Amino acid sequence: MERYIKNENMLTPAENIRLRTFKVAVVGCGGLGGYLVEMLARLGIGHLTVIDGDVFQPSNLNRQLLSTPENIGNSKALEAMLRAKKVNPEINITPFAEFIHSANAAEILAGHHIICDALDTITARKLLEQEAEKLNIPVVYAAIAGWYAQVSVVFPGDRTISKIYPEDIQRGAETYFGNPAFTPALAASVQVAETIKTLLGKEGVLRNKILSINLLDHNHQVIEL
Repeated sequence: MERYIKNENMLTPAENIRLRTFKVAVVGCGGLGGYLVEMLARLGIGHLTVIDGDVFQPSNLNRQLLSTPENIGNSKALEAMLRAKKVNPEINITPFAEFIHSANAAEILAGHHIICDALDTITARKLLEQEAEKLNIPVVYAAIAGWYAQVSVVFPGDRTISKIYPEDIQRGAETYFGNPAFTPALAASVQVAETIKTLLGKEGVLRNKILSINLLDHNHQVIEL
C-alpha cells in the first residue's frame, strides 16, 4: 500500500505486512506513551491497546504529544485512541481508561505480542514486569529525566527493571530533573525501534542491556547487565 511505501527500504514488503498482524500494548499515554502511540499507528501495527487511568492536566502541555489546552481533564487513554484513529484509521485500537494493577493486568494484557512501558513510577514498572512475565510477554522499557533517558528490552525471566531499581527506590530521577518535550520523543523513538526489531526477530535488540542516553553531554552508551 502507498501508505507504507516509505518503510520498504528498511523493512521488506513481507515485514510491513507482518506488522499488521501484531498486537501491541502501550501502558501509559503521557510523555512517552503519546509518542509511542503516534509512531506505532503510523507504522501500521495491526492492533494497539492503550492503557492509562489518568486525565490530562496543564502541567502535561510542555511535553505530552496528545495533550492540548482543549482536552485538559479528558482521559489520556481515550484521547490516545482518537489520535491513533485519526492518524491511521486502518488499525484497531482498544482503550482502557484505568491503571494496570494485579487484579486487571492479566485480563488487559493477555494476548499481546509485546508491551511498551510508558509508566512514570517504579512501583508500577515492577508490577508490569511481573505481570508480563506471568503472561510470557516481552516488555520494552524506557525511563526519562531531564536530559537523560534509558531504554531496554525485558524478556520474561530477565527481570531487568528489578535489577535497575533497588527495593527502597520508589521514584526516579524525573522528580528532580523534570522532563522537557525532546527527551520523551527521543526515548519513545528508540522504544519503537526496539519494539519493531523484537517483533520481527531482528538482531541487536537491547536485551540484558541498557542504552543510556545523555543529551546534555552527548554521551550515549550501551551497558551490559
